[in-house]
Amino acid sequence: MSEFDAIFVGAGHNSLACAAHLALKGWKAAIFERSATIGGAVQTHEFTLPGFRHDFGAMNLSLFAGSAFHRKYANELKTHGLEFAPVGDCFASAFPDGRWFGVSNDLEKTASRLAGFSAADAATWRRLVAGFMPEAEHLFRLLGSPMSGRALAGTAWNLWRKKGFSGALDTGRLLLSSTRAWLEETFESPHVRATLAAWGMHLDFAPDIAGGAVFPYLESMVNQSFGMVLGKGGADTMIRALSGMVTAAGGKIATGAEVAEITVAGGRATGVRLASGDFHIASKAVIAGVAPRALTGKLLPDGSGDAGFDAAMKKFRYAPGTMMIHLALDELPDWRAGAELRQFAYVHLAPSLDAMSRTYQQAMAGMLPDEPVLVVGQPTAIDPSRAPEGKHVLWVQVRMLPAEILGDAAGKIAPDRWDEVKQAYAERVLDIIDSYAPGLRQKILGRAVFSPLDLERENPNLVGGDQVCGSHHLTQNFLFRPARGYAGWNTPVANLHLTGAATWPGAGTGAASGYMLAQQLGGN
Repeated sequence: MSEFDAIFVGAGHNSLACAAHLALKGWKAAIFERSATIGGAVQTHEFTLPGFRHDFGAMNLSLFAGSAFHRKYANELKTHGLEFAPVGDCFASAFPDGRWFGVSNDLEKTASRLAGFSAADAATWRRLVAGFMPEAEHLFRLLGSPMSGRALAGTAWNLWRKKGFSGALDTGRLLLSSTRAWLEETFESPHVRATLAAWGMHLDFAPDIAGGAVFPYLESMVNQSFGMVLGKGGADTMIRALSGMVTAAGGKIATGAEVAEITVAGGRATGVRLASGDFHIASKAVIAGVAPRALTGKLLPDGSGDAGFDAAMKKFRYAPGTMMIHLALDELPDWRAGAELRQFAYVHLAPSLDAMSRTYQQAMAGMLPDEPVLVVGQPTAIDPSRAPEGKHVLWVQVRMLPAEILGDAAGKIAPDRWDEVKQAYAERVLDIIDSYAPGLRQKILGRAVFSPLDLERENPNLVGGDQVCGSHHLTQNFLFRPARGYAGWNTPVANLHLTGAATWPGAGTGAASGYMLAQQLGGN
């Protein structure tokens, strides 16, 4: 039995960032991770062939590069090996009619492409970019602050003081708008609308869901203004740097160490019991980086003592699932729409707002979508070190998918468990890519397919293959993430805290949840 100031359940990047800050504040911290690898959904492995490094889940590290944690600890992270690969050509969409649109951080390039679709949209884009920094101040302040009355009041006061009542209402309207509502009143080109709307599908915002507009707005404006960054050599550069900070500050990280129970006495979390039977004491805090359903009834076998909280954790809603397809390639795809697409980090295949809406509804109904949204990542176009010389990797995120298959919208695959149908569905995905980039199959040297069920097996926080660990719809976001009254990473059990994508401010690689909790516990 060992005693620590803080014990962490799970070694995702939020837990690692929290532990690093606390350890540097003098806390004795220990992290216990069930799997053999730390990082949660941020991992990089040779899934296909030796020398081909594939990001398991997250690929884009822009949120981390721009995070408050990175601003404070940039030197320490660099010392422990953090290295970014900057991206100038950030994201694009290819369309069935052979056209494409893409956003680069060169304004003239992007505006010129826009003008090819609509002169009015090109002018609108320039106006949005010019006004982005003043708007971003308020949005980033909201997304980077605790969900407390004091923080919200400060954000609202700053917004009203700088933008006035009407301007504050405009910002509020953006936060409440659906993706379709914002795009249709802002841009006239369907191609431009579809290109931006695809970012909503990275979370669980189909075009007509309220609250979905802000993510496509922020992603497009940030990419235009600052570009994007990937992790040099793989996204796990972030995880290795964080873990190096933790251990250098005296923290302990144990893998293959599953926590079976969080121990509680007198209404306070006192430590953990591992599946091996070992007990460890936490004198100040137990911090669980887990999906809500793992908390009550499993880690807290007798519940939290608050029936309302326990019910909320059990009813926490997860987003539709994802399939990941990792390809080792002889060369990059030959995009029919134009060779320039080869240099983009992401190429979305999501032809229209209506197609995205249909895909989402099919998945929610338990159907395999006939035309899923595809996010085709080309990391070796930016960072050749991820593959042998002259070779490439392709990172394909397939969204949206049901966790349990009830049927096939195309009527070609009999409903069955994912283990039985994943290869057939992967063929559908490759058929779609091949229609935009003919000859893809002839370039494939190796492939690895992870169904939604496989993703959950690898990381139980990815419930049903939900890579964002819970719906971000308005009823489960902001003050309601993960539940009303518990948006401050607190629980009814004293000294027990939650962190991770299921908590405010949600999914992404920014480590904001872990860092804000660490500041709350250990000071700035």
